[in-house]
Amino acid sequence: MSAEADAEPLLEVRGLTKIFGALTACDRVDLTIAQGEIHALLGENGAGKSTLVKMLFGSLEPHSGDIRWDGKPVRISSPSVAKKLGIGMVFQHFSLFEALSAAENIALSLADRTPIAAIAEKARSLSKAYGLPLDPNALVGDLSVGERQRIEIIRCLLQTPQLIILDEPTSVLTPQEADKLFETLERLRAEGKSILYISHRLDEVRRLCDRATIMRHGKVVGHCDPRRETPASLARMMVGSDVKAVERPAAPQESGEHLLGICGLSRKPAGPFSVPLRNIWLHVPAGQVVGIAGVAGNGQGEFFEAVSGEARQDAADVIRIRGKAAGLMGITERRMLGAAFVPEERLGHGAAPRMTLSENLLLTRHATDAKAFVGAGGLVKTASIDAATQRIVSEMDVRKSARDPEAASLSGGNLQKFIIGRELDRQPSVLVVNQPTWGVDAGAAARIRQALIELARGGSAVLVISQDLDELFEMSDAIAVMNNGELSKPIPIAEATRERIGLLMGGAEPGHAAPAALAGMEPA
Repeated sequence: MSAEADAEPLLEVRGLTKIFGALTACDRVDLTIAQGEIHALLGENGAGKSTLVKMLFGSLEPHSGDIRWDGKPVRISSPSVAKKLGIGMVFQHFSLFEALSAAENIALSLADRTPIAAIAEKARSLSKAYGLPLDPNALVGDLSVGERQRIEIIRCLLQTPQLIILDEPTSVLTPQEADKLFETLERLRAEGKSILYISHRLDEVRRLCDRATIMRHGKVVGHCDPRRETPASLARMMVGSDVKAVERPAAPQESGEHLLGICGLSRKPAGPFSVPLRNIWLHVPAGQVVGIAGVAGNGQGEFFEAVSGEARQDAADVIRIRGKAAGLMGITERRMLGAAFVPEERLGHGAAPRMTLSENLLLTRHATDAKAFVGAGGLVKTASIDAATQRIVSEMDVRKSARDPEAASLSGGNLQKFIIGRELDRQPSVLVVNQPTWGVDAGAAARIRQALIELARGGSAVLVISQDLDELFEMSDAIAVMNNGELSKPIPIAEATRERIGLLMGGAEPGHAAPAALAGMEPA
């Protein structure tokens, strides 16, 4: 049974404020979480949600404001203080050592020196009680992402928290795994535990949460019962205006021109925890978006590296871009053929953290846009680069604190908008994107998805790798599923269902042989 709005408060926050230089990240925030409720924290990227929960978990200290725990004022100066109070947190990005077992990872987070065998037994018992199957002795490197998340949750529950903070907990789960997680959270609520739930997936917020607090630009702008709202009305409260629905016009009939072809791609594992790729065949025609679904850790990263040129193939014909054999080419050479790539990791992979936005633009386009950005004698045309940077910022609504800030100073969602915009600005013939809207709010996600669809309808081939099924169904003309390094046959969107895709994500069907259209593919 869910908590009533007037139940005894477990956590009360009044006037909590955090300032970074000229930016007020949290501006006099009020928040009340009752005992035994699941409370949603909603807002755009950069709204202040992460700063707020870091203060609640002791990773940051507020400049002003009060926190009351179980009716008493407290100062949460560190995560260890938060854990002693009874506050636990499961982060969006896991903090596990792949070479250690599940039990050994759990032991590292516990204050006492309990023998590993005893920890393993406690974890096994707790996992069984909450319907979270887990082998404590399994190496983390051998586990799926869903299993790794169970470790994080079990590790949190072993600390007997009264409040659990969950940050985007379903972003790496199959629909079936998400349903199991919801059952666990509902059981925790029934036991009187409270949950602060952060998610951009508004349907699951409506299904699961008793109340919601909405933040915008560092301030709390409203509270609501999400079960009485629609996804559109929740998004409107978050953004401050209506979020335009993504429109996907009918795809053009295939012309037979395969702008991107993957022809029998196989790849040995690059490391002890890498996934081998097994005989992957796929073509992405001009004018279409092809989506690749799958639980994280099933070879998507290795597949992206192979297609982008970060990992070269043994034979040139394995990758074909605009009819050209590109398997032996590096990233820049593939870009020169008209391809563009957006990796999953924003900082350190998609952008150099301590370089400005304009410098990051030059890094990726110095070869493809040499005439526009580099003058005689190799001198950089700073005015041209600055103009292109500001054009991208404007078109993608990138919110920043300075005209040309360092990449690391942007929120994750705003940096993602810039990186996507940087590649779209070239109007590439082929675009490969890994997790295009990971951790991005509803308004920004809609803008990115619409831009990718429009690029495809303009005659480009777009390949989208995503763990968000809603996203893939909204954008794709066909969906293939990657499981354990194998790729299923693409399913036309008119024939795809969430259940069918979810089963494929769980390994219900094997990969497939080379389609006849690709087996004898010739240059266009």
